[in-house]
Amino acid sequence: MALCGRSALLPPPPRHRPRPRPRAPGPFVSCSRLRNIQSILTQSSKSQPDGILCILGIDSRYNEGCRELANYLLFGLYNQNNNDFERTGFPEEVLDDIIILIKPDSVHLYCNPVNYNHLLPYVAHWRNLHFHCLTENEYEDEEAAEEFKISSFVDMVRDCSRIGIPYSCQGHLQIFDMFIVEKWPIVQAFALEGIGGDGFFTMKYELMDVSADLWKTYSKMDPVSLEDLLFEDLMIFEHQWTNFFANFDTEIPFILELSESQAGEPFRSYFSHGMISSHITDNSPSRQPFVLFGSHSTKDNLNSGNFNFPSEGHLVRNTGLGGSTAKHMAKEVAEQVLLSVLDSLGLAQLKSALRITPLENEDSLSLIKTASMMVFDIPDLLTGRGCLGSVVFSESFLTSQIQVKEKDGSIHSDSRHVILTAAIPRFASWLVEDSDVKLSEKAQQVLKEDKSFLGTLLTGGDGVYICSSNPQAMPKEGKLYFFSDGILFCDPHHGSISISKSHMSSISLYDGDSNSIVAALFIDFKSSLLPHLPIEFHTQNNFLMIALFPKRKIYKAFYSQVFSSWQSQTNSGLSLRVVQEEFLSEEQKKMHCSVQKLFNALSFPSGERCRELKLSAAIPEMERFMQHFTVSSVSTKPVMRAHLPVLLKESETISDSRAEGDKVIITIITGLPGCRSSDLCSFLVTFTKEHGRWVVYRQTMDSPECFSASHFQRFLAGLLEAQQNLGVRQGPQNGKSRRLLVVLQGYTDVIDVVQALQTHPDPDVKSSFIIGAVNTCVEPLSCYMEHRLLFPKFLDQCSQGLVSNVVFTSHATEQRHPLLVQLQSLIRAANPGVSFVLAENGIVTRYEGQYGAGPVFPPMVQICVWFSRPLEKTRFVTKCKAIKSLLKPSPFSGNIYHIMGKVKFSDADKVIEVCHNTAANSLSLVPVPEGPTPPECRNDPRDCSSQQEYFLVFIGCSLKEEDIKDWLRETAKQVKRHLDPLPAGYFYNGTQFVNFFGDKMDYHPCILSNGGGLVKVLVMDQFMNDYLEEANREIEKYNRELEEQEYHDLFEQKT
Repeated sequence: MALCGRSALLPPPPRHRPRPRPRAPGPFVSCSRLRNIQSILTQSSKSQPDGILCILGIDSRYNEGCRELANYLLFGLYNQNNNDFERTGFPEEVLDDIIILIKPDSVHLYCNPVNYNHLLPYVAHWRNLHFHCLTENEYEDEEAAEEFKISSFVDMVRDCSRIGIPYSCQGHLQIFDMFIVEKWPIVQAFALEGIGGDGFFTMKYELMDVSADLWKTYSKMDPVSLEDLLFEDLMIFEHQWTNFFANFDTEIPFILELSESQAGEPFRSYFSHGMISSHITDNSPSRQPFVLFGSHSTKDNLNSGNFNFPSEGHLVRNTGLGGSTAKHMAKEVAEQVLLSVLDSLGLAQLKSALRITPLENEDSLSLIKTASMMVFDIPDLLTGRGCLGSVVFSESFLTSQIQVKEKDGSIHSDSRHVILTAAIPRFASWLVEDSDVKLSEKAQQVLKEDKSFLGTLLTGGDGVYICSSNPQAMPKEGKLYFFSDGILFCDPHHGSISISKSHMSSISLYDGDSNSIVAALFIDFKSSLLPHLPIEFHTQNNFLMIALFPKRKIYKAFYSQVFSSWQSQTNSGLSLRVVQEEFLSEEQKKMHCSVQKLFNALSFPSGERCRELKLSAAIPEMERFMQHFTVSSVSTKPVMRAHLPVLLKESETISDSRAEGDKVIITIITGLPGCRSSDLCSFLVTFTKEHGRWVVYRQTMDSPECFSASHFQRFLAGLLEAQQNLGVRQGPQNGKSRRLLVVLQGYTDVIDVVQALQTHPDPDVKSSFIIGAVNTCVEPLSCYMEHRLLFPKFLDQCSQGLVSNVVFTSHATEQRHPLLVQLQSLIRAANPGVSFVLAENGIVTRYEGQYGAGPVFPPMVQICVWFSRPLEKTRFVTKCKAIKSLLKPSPFSGNIYHIMGKVKFSDADKVIEVCHNTAANSLSLVPVPEGPTPPECRNDPRDCSSQQEYFLVFIGCSLKEEDIKDWLRETAKQVKRHLDPLPAGYFYNGTQFVNFFGDKMDYHPCILSNGGGLVKVLVMDQFMNDYLEEANREIEKYNRELEEQEYHDLFEQKT
């Protein structure tokens, strides 16, 4: 009998039928999906978009293409049957209120405080993610919330010129119409005056449909979509095959009356349901599945134009040669075996008809592939009369490939594959010959005899599995009877199989010394048994395994009635031998592992978990493949050969030629400006001084970039050379460990620091250091720029896979503070395994390959200004405290967020270290300890011999150096006329002029410019013109005197 199908063996799963309850995926899979979408934006095409815009809900008139993209990125969160959202009690328009703009190296996400917490587990680990979200209190004002959404939308697309729209969903292609997009509510609001984008959206931006590119991306498999396929679609498909084979599970005489129509009914039902659920109306015969028997399966009959089904008249008993019983069967073989068999059978002429398609295309790696073989009109070689029929075979499989970099720099691929349809039997066989049926019935007569060629009946029962090492055969369940000199196995397909001990070479038992492990009888048989065994039990090593499942009657009966008898010497000289696991061959271990998984699956009550375990038992290599596929789907970049076993979880340590104890351990402390990372560094150095000495590396503050990889690499090389020279003079270090503490503070991505070590040009340096831990300091008050827009790189500095500890340097004594709790939830979503450390002011009191880091957004400017004069402390403090009230909303131009450096004030001789944090409105002024200090490493072309000894670093958005200098000049000592007469209501407090209302001024209230020319006088009275002329003459004289005096600008170098 041949099974024939016109479509692929594994049909594509129907879309929009996701798992009932979406779950947050692993961060690596989530980030991988995001990178897949971003790759569309980096293709070498002149017309590629700058970003892909995804708008959900009413704001896109419920566009299905946008919802499909959101469900791909958020793993089905916005599917129609998501009950999680319904249980929240919030209306759909609130939960659907999200806008996503995907750029090549960043993501902008607008949401509201209601759906914010639902989205966090899915998006918090995206790199360079920027939230546009109000706080709960701000969201209560509906009008303000709508304006914020519109302004956020405008800000998100501001830097784009071409925008991609996911206009259509799969299976429902629509002609792209940008005027339909213009009618989307949020797009219409773009044109509003005042808060909009000053014009129509479709006139300002070029829109393009990216649906087709997205569909290609959706079809790529990743660990989550593979899991969905295995445990949803494949299980349903496997269920259809189970129903199909159930048609043959009948008494042997009745199977001959089975028709092609009856056999194919489960497939037709499955196909019809799939067509309806997928909204496919094409119901032509060429698309429909069917089953053909024996000689009826000719090439002509397989032609859709010549065959109509169902076929009630074609039965098993009349579809063989000349109307006899159909007998032939199909069997899958590998390509090489097939070619050799053709040669051995004298059918070499068929080689030319074979078409073998290579699968070397890189795009095919993440796609499900189908291998098919069709052999038409097979001749009857025994009688030479007529055609036996045709064989159609198909298998679906998936490949995984990891590029591996060897020590010599060469790249090799490590590949694996898994046959997805391996759980479906590749063939099935039944007894149909009258002579075979009679022999089977005769063998069962031994059950009624007191003594037979198998000896005396000892016990028997059902629920036993017989297995062979043939990879194409699956375990067969049936009844097993133990005799003193052999066994009898019975099942509906094969009838009775008797194996006498005279046909056995040896028999051994493995049970793992546990009543929870499947007991396996391994029987090595002689070649004389082969004619009496079904074809699938024919193997090169000639052995079978009989599996007895614990807790079944036959299992208990074997140990009570068979075990002792078989252990004793028998007439055949063969006795049962008990073996331990280490004495099993690899093939025997593999077979036992498979049936053990099957037993575990059947031990569960029927349900999803039971089906998953059964599938795992049917495809035992799936676990190893999944781990390999998880690694390969993350990135196509090469991994080091030494790292591969750890990535595949085959080892816990990385093999390295250099001993771990010989390496310098690097501990990284990072964080945003003002996070008190320096305070934590000081605490660690003091606290652990008894256990070893720390070498501390600090970033150069006067550099325009937050972190210089080249400077860090030079430092590592110098440190290694210094330690090697020291080691030659002093010998080993008395057991104290060598450690390097890297202290960073700014918008530095941790991955840049790690890669600076990994890409060090000197291999000796690279192998001499190892990163021990990455710690991120967080000042809760300095995390948000406004609303819930985080400062750049905040989440990236807490990312999973890099950061092991997050240290909160304030609110440590208020562990339930709402801001602290909210930030901990956010960080936990981005990095579930991170440890939280509470360290008020940096003092710990309680413990609880190559990748682009991407841009800093909003863009932060770091300006360092050097000067030589002391500042006025009161003026400096006042101006720092006033910065927060002057902050501007998006795009934040001119905002100053952090000030740090070293200055001297006019009222003291000590140098002061300054750290101002605008968001927290905190200013730290700490005297610099006296003693020798290493010189600052300048990274600008300034002459290092100059006498400018003080500096301040300003960090903010769109800052200009001249504006910063003007700001700083106002904090220095000014030339003031504080002794001049004051208008009524003013007084001088020693540093500033104060009026009746408490307003403070740096200059004399009568002067509106700071000298150097004629000035206008504040008009107190219209009748004082005469006085004004006289006053101006006096002022001219005073200004001339000032010009004759020596005056130094704050930024002028000392002479």
